[in-house]
Order: sequence, then C-alpha cells, then structure tokens
Amino acid sequence: MNESVSPSSLYPVRAFWVALLINAVWINASEVFRYFALIMPLLRQTYPEIENVAPMSFSVFAMWAIWDTILLLAVTGFVWLFLERFGATVRNALLGATLVWLAIFGILWLGLFNMNMATVTILAIALPLSWIELTIAGLVVYSMMTRMRPL
Repeated sequence: MNESVSPSSLYPVRAFWVALLINAVWINASEVFRYFALIMPLLRQTYPEIENVAPMSFSVFAMWAIWDTILLLAVTGFVWLFLERFGATVRNALLGATLVWLAIFGILWLGLFNMNMATVTILAIALPLSWIELTIAGLVVYSMMTRMRPL
C-alpha cells in the first residue's frame, strides 16, 4: 500500500503562524507608511474641496485595523494554500501574491478610479507599492514554509 504524504506533514502549522506574525508586522508597517507618506497627502491635494478627506480619527483607525486584518489573513492564507497545492517555489509565491493583489488592490483602486475618486497619479503610486507589499508577504510565506519544513 502506497501512502501519500500529506501537506500538513511537509509544512508544519508553526510555519504558518510565524509567517502570519511576520506579515502582520510587515503589512501594518507598509500600509501605515504608504498611507501617511503618499496616499493621504495625494488625496488631500487632489480633493481640496472635499471637507475632511482622508481624516484622522479613531473610527478611521478602527476600520483600518479591520482592513489590515482581512488583508493579512487573505494574503498569508491564500499564498499558503497556493504553495501547498502547486508547490513551494518562489515563482508560485509571487504568482499567489499577485493573484491576491489583483483581487484586493486591483479591484479597489480600479473601482475608485472608475468612480472618479482616484487619479492616475494615485494609481501609479498605490498599485505598484501595494504589489510590492503583497509580494514580500508572499515571499515571507514561502520562506517560512521552506525553512521550517521537516527534513
């Protein structure tokens, strides 16, 4: 009888939690930097006629915490499953992260652009930086999977 090796024996759950923790720090730092350094000033410059655009308040930060949590779980979980299914390679980590990026940031920013709530300049900054953010998160998942795999 030929027994197959289950993915969970190749990639311990501990590796997933370490990747999740590293990505939590990385994604939150990246989101905060991108927003405060680039997106918020661009939004305020582009839409000076809109009162309180890109506000700073507890409710905004609470919503941002929810956004970051969903983003963290989506990219780490999806890339983990993608690598388990298609193989833990750098190429697959980049592909999995890019698919998550398209689904989240591609739809978000193209929708905002379509509603005239984002400019080409904002897209030219936000989309590449968010892609870099998620590809690094995908590479973190790949790194933890391959480094923490039992021999």
